[in-house]
Amino acid sequence: MIETLAPEAILAQLAAMADKDTDWRGGRVFSLVYKAGPEHRAHEELVAKAHALYASTNLLNPMAFPSLRRMEREIVAIAAGLMNGPPSVVGTVTSGGTESILCAVAAYRDRARRERPWIRWPELVVPSTIHPAFDKAAHYFGVRLRKVPVGADLRADAHAMAKAIGWQTIGVVASAPQYPHGVVDPIAAIAAAAQRAGVPMHVDACVGGFVLPWLEKLGRPVPRWDFRVPGVTSISADLHKYAYAGKGASVLLWRDVKHMAHQIFVATDFPGGIYASPTLLGTRPGGPVAAAWAALHALGDEGYLGLARAAVDAADRLRAGIAGIDGLELVGQGDATIVAYGAAGAKARWFGWFGTEGLDLFAVADRMEARGWTVDRQHRPASIHLTVTANHVGVVDDYVRDLRAAVEEVRGNPRLAKSGTAPMYGMAAKMPVRGLVARNVRKLIADMYKAAP
Repeated sequence: MIETLAPEAILAQLAAMADKDTDWRGGRVFSLVYKAGPEHRAHEELVAKAHALYASTNLLNPMAFPSLRRMEREIVAIAAGLMNGPPSVVGTVTSGGTESILCAVAAYRDRARRERPWIRWPELVVPSTIHPAFDKAAHYFGVRLRKVPVGADLRADAHAMAKAIGWQTIGVVASAPQYPHGVVDPIAAIAAAAQRAGVPMHVDACVGGFVLPWLEKLGRPVPRWDFRVPGVTSISADLHKYAYAGKGASVLLWRDVKHMAHQIFVATDFPGGIYASPTLLGTRPGGPVAAAWAALHALGDEGYLGLARAAVDAADRLRAGIAGIDGLELVGQGDATIVAYGAAGAKARWFGWFGTEGLDLFAVADRMEARGWTVDRQHRPASIHLTVTANHVGVVDDYVRDLRAAVEEVRGNPRLAKSGTAPMYGMAAKMPVRGLVARNVRKLIADMYKAAP
């Protein structure tokens, strides 16, 4: 039975349920939510209103909702302009970076089926730092990822990737920037190798697509990564990250419609009529499209320049503060607004996995969570990840102060390394048999979805 509630009671319960959620408005989370800052509350409200206006619309049929098709076209045009695309660039709005990536991988596979039918075991050549969404796409679509180790600077090794391209390669992928450490892969060198091999190249700019162009305009050194690079075939970029749109919205851009054509699915024998869809989703909610369109036009060039300046300044201050704490060191020299740090003197174990000697970084993470911060733990190497936005300008000093205190607390009490989640994360980081980790994580998530007693 469904209990009927008054509108006021529904809204009150929704607000109450959010009380235990992460404090994303207060800047104590460095992922999941990208917020422009407390002074942009009006922007947040505008995006919510735009979403609500189109909450019941559906871009599955653009002829029924020409307003959504117009918004999608304008969003793609804005993105193509930011990423220096030629007039031929086309694309779609998707539900997020994962869908953009899934669509790209499926299209690359289908392109190969038509143009290289002798390929039986299609492969994508990718760096080891590529986002897990590509693992998911490969799993779903029967594609193998040929993962190539990155260099000492954590960037993709262009020479090694070129050597990995073989007769079953359907495409290559690199990141701008890669998520774990925030460095931009050598896109130009990798794209040149792809061109020589006659295969397309995808750039995963889900994080950087709507911030790297503004950082370049601000005079920051940004390696070439977009459509200015010959050989770049497609780019994914998330609107709900540094475009500060509502969840979930991303764009998948193609250099021309000839390449995008492989993304379109058509079924002609359905009794209900001809079915065609350019993305993975059937129903395509209009709310995120309208919210993204509103966000882009509300902020404009000057707004995004200011937000990019605020975010990168906060990232620089965090890097300086972390580098000044004895026992910690930065991991990778971020090209954008991602900061990663680990324990100083981390050393590789003999089997190629990474651990730390001395300070236990995961115990430090536990102590930061005890101080009210949401912490993203990484391994290979063991590190803590911060995706910095304009919303973090006001918390930099608090974070560095708490981090210094957490380090001293762990250094003064080594037993903390054996309490909380530190032992679990430490074991996962060092375990050579990754299947055991996957099995345990799968069980944990499955348990979360068990039917309530």
